[in-house]
Amino acid sequence: MDIVMVTTVIASLFLVIGASEPLAARLRLPFTVILAVVGILIGVAALFFLRTDLTDALNPVAEAILGLPIKSNVFLYVFLPTLLFQATLGMNLRRMIDDWVPILTLAVVAVVVATLSVGYALSWASSLPLAACLLIGAIVSTTDPSAVVSIFRSISAPRRLARIIEGESLLNDAAAIALFGLFMGFVMLGAPNPTLSDALAQFPLLIIGGALIGWLATRSAVWVMAAFARYELAQISISVALPYLAYIIAEQSVGASGVIAVVVAGLTLNLTGPGRLPPQVWVNLREVWDLLAHWAGALIFILAALLIPRILEEVRIGDIVLIGVVILAAIVARLLILYGLFPLLTLMRLSPVVDRRYRVAILWGGLRGAVTLALALAVTESVRVPLETKRVVGILATGFTLFTLIVQGMTLRSVIAWLGLDRLSPIDEALSRQVVAVALQTVREDVARTAENYDLTHDIVRSEAIRFGERLDVAVKSAEDSADILDRDRITLGLISLAGFERDTILERVRERTISARMAEQALSRADRLIEAARTGGRSGYQRAARQSVAYGYGFRAAVMLHSSLGISAPLVRMTADRFEELLSQRLIMKDLGAFIDGRIRRIHGRRLADLLHEMLARRIEVVETALEGLRLQYPGYAEELQRRFIRRTALRLEEREYTAMREDGVIGSEVYTTLMQDVTARRAAAESRPRLDIALQRTELLRRYPLFADLDGAALKRLGRAFKARYVNAGDVIIRKDSTIKRVFFIASGAVELTSAGQSWRLGRGEMFGQMAILMRNRLRTEVRAIAPSLLLVLDEDRFRRLLSRSEALQTAVRDSAEKRGIAPEAFLPDMQDAP
Repeated sequence: MDIVMVTTVIASLFLVIGASEPLAARLRLPFTVILAVVGILIGVAALFFLRTDLTDALNPVAEAILGLPIKSNVFLYVFLPTLLFQATLGMNLRRMIDDWVPILTLAVVAVVVATLSVGYALSWASSLPLAACLLIGAIVSTTDPSAVVSIFRSISAPRRLARIIEGESLLNDAAAIALFGLFMGFVMLGAPNPTLSDALAQFPLLIIGGALIGWLATRSAVWVMAAFARYELAQISISVALPYLAYIIAEQSVGASGVIAVVVAGLTLNLTGPGRLPPQVWVNLREVWDLLAHWAGALIFILAALLIPRILEEVRIGDIVLIGVVILAAIVARLLILYGLFPLLTLMRLSPVVDRRYRVAILWGGLRGAVTLALALAVTESVRVPLETKRVVGILATGFTLFTLIVQGMTLRSVIAWLGLDRLSPIDEALSRQVVAVALQTVREDVARTAENYDLTHDIVRSEAIRFGERLDVAVKSAEDSADILDRDRITLGLISLAGFERDTILERVRERTISARMAEQALSRADRLIEAARTGGRSGYQRAARQSVAYGYGFRAAVMLHSSLGISAPLVRMTADRFEELLSQRLIMKDLGAFIDGRIRRIHGRRLADLLHEMLARRIEVVETALEGLRLQYPGYAEELQRRFIRRTALRLEEREYTAMREDGVIGSEVYTTLMQDVTARRAAAESRPRLDIALQRTELLRRYPLFADLDGAALKRLGRAFKARYVNAGDVIIRKDSTIKRVFFIASGAVELTSAGQSWRLGRGEMFGQMAILMRNRLRTEVRAIAPSLLLVLDEDRFRRLLSRSEALQTAVRDSAEKRGIAPEAFLPDMQDAP
């Protein structure tokens, strides 16, 4: 085929892609639906001009269009890795973890149910073998997110709904293609019907092998990219090669799932890339992949649509009936998941509630697209599949795809509007009015300064000020006097605004590089959780999310266990250093929130709400300071090193800004500027490296800070330090229960706890101890102890405590003082103190 003609056709397709997006926006239809329709029209036109006797002038063009090398491998090896990889790079993984149960249910369980439902329905309604019916079920079970997500992003649809559909469509490709590969082997000539044991035997290699290939490929790529730190284009080029190599190695060398390899590769780069690559490189890398995915998604749709007229040429009346069977079975399968399994998972407390309107949107938003057509094309190309099976598979998959794109795709926006998902909730409406009022106040101040600086005519300024002031008064009154907003909703609005400003501040600090890229993702995820928690749970939800942001998670506890039990310290070192830096960044960000409360929230909601937010902010700062102090006590000097690194990064940012200003003012030329910036870049790379953390628990240093052990010499302190064990607890954790037998004494290195006994309660903080009274009184006390802040405790067993008590007068005095505070006579335990060995 003439290369000039092929190039012309491909370039023309890009023109079609460029024109389709504004056309879709004008017609208020999904972009992919327009592409599919245009592709079908082009394919019909090419067939018409090639076969008509009206003219032969367009035959070369028609032959070039119909002769394009459109094979299933082009879709699976070129376009599919691009779409999957970009989707994983753009995912907010920490946010999707909140809905991992419904996402995995839709992505895995729903695919299996749809495959079985469609397969057995077709087996009952047609004469096709069961293997071919199940193959069709696997082909039509994968959904396409692009049409649905594009609609959601163009309206004010809930972000959670978009996250669920994106997560489903990303992961169900892997499950559907794995099932496709399984059943494809059974429809080959001479292959037996599938059995459950055959399916289960192949799945571990497909999934585990693909995941391992994807992870190893990304870890190797990130290592190479980090070594090329000064070469941005080289780093981006390596990222472009990554998904294709992972896909090919998994499919061709290992026999695993290439889709899963690409998904895991993208997820791994999403998690590790921001911490290993410079911030600007990561931003540019994401932009390159956004563009590649846009082209790949458009081309895969339009090229697949070109084939539809040829596939449907042999359609029969009976095939239309079977298409109806596929449609009905697929909808029933989705209904079973959404209205049968989802409520059951909620009742079992395995999944948060998925709103009824969300389920309707997910049901109608299950559009099929280019992946379905590509899999059907792979069947029609195979020489080992019977001709009738190829014909039916192609027609049913194409017909079902057209139904979802044309019927569901064109009505989806109307369904969303009918469900009310395109309208703001009352609280969001109030938030929008608040934003308008705050923005207009800021604009008024800026306009006043601008008018003064440019010495504009007084009468003009005065008339415009009056006009603007009237609009501002209306906006402020609307924000303050909303009849449908209760006081608790005003608190929620204030918290959402506060969390939103916190997120903006984080982004600003990331741009200024005062917060490292490693911490940026965690900080942004924390702000997103605060916003979502405030929106759904109000004040209590915000406070709960704030506590969780400083709590010791299960991963940290597992790392502590690995360190203490197996001597594996690397995870604990990394997570402790991350915790140090995260707490410092939290404190840095929260210092800016007070001015926002006074400057904006107070002007809209008044002094009472501003004071309440100040109080909540003060509590957050106190909790962060407590957690940070605990780490400082445990690892003295490390926090100071991090603060020095922050000062160095700040100084470099200011230095870079000065050089940029001098170049813009013409003080220095481009050559001098380039040299200076290279020096700044080199010093920034050194400043970005995090100081090494010695994870060894420095118990002796901690004990020196306790007045209780002031009378012990160095050797005794060292022996005592070896006897202590460290324990981390979160706020709310029960340390001692009322019905338990106490055989240990706890010393508070950081944090605070609350003791409850006989209807009374006491709070203890750093430097104090608990558990000693129950031991000395032989557990006659029934006391419950609960942490009220993230705390580090040093634990001593009963025998060592008694020996220490007999030698330390300071400890004996502390025990007597503690007893007197609780109203216990020293005589009740004095013999035990004197008789201790």
